[in-house]
Amino acid sequence: QLQASGGGLVQAGGSLRLSCAASGFTVDDYAIGWFRQAPGKEREGVSCITSSDGSTYYKDSVMGRFTISSDNAKNTVYLQMNSLKPEDTAAYYCAALVGTIATMTRAIMFPELYEYDYWGQGTQVTVSS
Repeated sequence: QLQASGGGLVQAGGSLRLSCAASGFTVDDYAIGWFRQAPGKEREGVSCITSSDGSTYYKDSVMGRFTISSDNAKNTVYLQMNSLKPEDTAAYYCAALVGTIATMTRAIMFPELYEYDYWGQGTQVTVSS
């Protein structure tokens, strides 16, 4: 399973680090993605990583502000979020699927088209203006 944590309330321009802890499987064997969903909006992919080779992908909306990383020893993937904006407010989820960075990148772009092997519970991020 996946356990997401680290959300909270922060002012615009602030930072948060989300964690996605895996149990029962090894993150190194999967592509891991972060997704978010704001009230009344569709699920949106944010970023993804394959720990096996360090490949990453970011949506344009978070490029340069968010950094995805993994700690294989802790079997955890992180999303460092800097320069947060009110439009980043959403419930953030992590998900895993067996595939390459290309596969998860397409899932980031089209979240509803893929089936995920694991999907974690959300952690709320609220950015005040």
